[in-house]
Amino acid sequence: MSTSSDYATDYDFSPRLYDGVTIKRGIAWVFDVVFIALLCALVLPFTAFTGIFFFPFLMVVVGFIYRWFTLAGGSSTWGMRLMGIRFRDNEGAPLTSGLALAHTVGYVVSIAVAPLQLISIILMFVTERGQGLTDLVLGTEAINTSH
Repeated sequence: MSTSSDYATDYDFSPRLYDGVTIKRGIAWVFDVVFIALLCALVLPFTAFTGIFFFPFLMVVVGFIYRWFTLAGGSSTWGMRLMGIRFRDNEGAPLTSGLALAHTVGYVVSIAVAPLQLISIILMFVTERGQGLTDLVLGTEAINTSH
């Protein structure tokens, strides 16, 4: 269960909240992509298998919905929950549905434009709080929930 002490604002930086978060985000991303691919495979029969011809688009659509709803429902995807991390806004609060939508749009844009994704990954490794490009634009960050 989360308490207000789980949240740190700019004036209350706690390095332990960010230990290993970048690597955990990477592992969570792999889990989420595999899970989304499995969901898409389950959807294929309902498209009379025509989904095979637009599978990447199907992945984007299913992934968008999955990411938005899981971020809005708990500030983390299921992969992130498995890894013990979650997002929070610049006030330290969980993501609202609108902020989760904005974060998902930022993620999809960065995936669609490869240089943006590369910049985002580099930022996660070099910023003090492990924030990617979308995080920096929106003021969000990922933190450890198990500490």
